Amino acid sequence: MKKTILLFVAVCIFFGAGNVMAQQNKNKTEVTKFLGIPVDGTKNQMIQKIKAKGFTYNQKQDRLKGKFNGRDVYVSVVTNKNKVWRIMVQDVVPSSETNIKIRFNELCRQFVENEKYVPQNLTGNYEIESDEDISYNITVRNKRYEAGYFQMTEKDKEFLQDTTALMNAVKPIIQSKYTEEELDNPTEEITQDVYNIAADYLFENLYERVKNRSVWFLINEFYGDYSIIMYYDNELNKARGEDL
Repeated sequence: MKKTILLFVAVCIFFGAGNVMAQQNKNKTEVTKFLGIPVDGTKNQMIQKIKAKGFTYNQKQDRLKGKFNGRDVYVSVVTNKNKVWRIMVQDVVPSSETNIKIRFNELCRQFVENEKYVPQNLTGNYEIESDEDISYNITVRNKRYEAGYFQMTEKDKEFLQDTTALMNAVKPIIQSKYTEEELDNPTEEITQDVYNIAADYLFENLYERVKNRSVWFLINEFYGDYSIIMYYDNELNKARGEDL
């Protein structure tokens, strides 16, 4: 989530802006989508739907090939108990160390700028520093470069914009800590604390709505060649140790 949204929310708590009706639907049954296709159903159904988007299927390799986000990619469909739970997307053409760093950071910025996604960490900053030696860190230190996001629906966006519901939820917490006089003339410390209370509430409740719609990517290294692998996961269909 962008910091400006949280700042706007914090200001709304003080000034009472916003009047959007609360949404009771928690969106728990909404699943991750890849190219607009729900990551669900059988493997064959998923393959046919991706083929309809212009991809070709290689039965021997058991993967599809096509264009995605301006790149030639391979797409693999992963199942659990005959239900699709993951779509894996990998670059066809590998990159150099320098270019993969640029590509990784570019993807991070694309996700940040895309209103459909919210970062899985609080800062939202996954970008790699320009002087980072990723070759050494991957091969010697076994460092993993990855970035994770949650996919949001329109109802999730409405939840973020519902400042009235937010105020009603956090108001008792704030009033239990501060007097009306303190809130009428807040210090910098109080303002920051109110911001933090609103942010914590927002992240905790948003997480419950979106936690099953995970989209993440990492840098894969293979004998000096680098590629991006992306995962679109439907956590509802993921194995959870039930067979252990």
